Amino acid sequence: MEKIKRIWAPWRVPYITQIIKKEKGCIFCKLGKSKKDKNNLIFIRTEHCFAVLNLYPYNNGHTLVVPNRHVKDLSKLRSDETTDLFALLNYTKSLLDAVMHPDGYNIGMNIGRAAGAGVPGHIHIHIVPRWSGDANFMPVVSNTKVISQSLKALHTMLCREHKRKNAKR
Repeated sequence: MEKIKRIWAPWRVPYITQIIKKEKGCIFCKLGKSKKDKNNLIFIRTEHCFAVLNLYPYNNGHTLVVPNRHVKDLSKLRSDETTDLFALLNYTKSLLDAVMHPDGYNIGMNIGRAAGAGVPGHIHIHIVPRWSGDANFMPVVSNTKVISQSLKALHTMLCREHKRKNAKR
């Protein structure tokens, strides 16, 4: 049996908790309604969802796929929203593949506060690109995670790849 591998980021809890306490209303609803996609790091919108780079990433390329509608559980999504959510998940992963060439991914959802959801009222899917050896001594020794690329640079690359893929259609 293979040993369980963990993404361990306890330093993020105070950071996320501060943000949630400061924010009035749902951050994902605000992002969904905003027209400032570049500033908000949203790089794809579909009829029912959007993909956005995580401001507080576990790893380079950490992306969130979010339904537009504020729902706290998968069972509350309509079938067209569910289809769109998972189609966008697959498409976003293909963009990350093309731009970043990771060795693997952690993909998942934290539904409810007890499961670790930072925004428990609005479901979303995390896509975390992973590379062999991407965990090093920095988090252990100095509580620091090195993210090797700026979010703006990655956002530009993902938008460019999205346009390239759509031009081929």
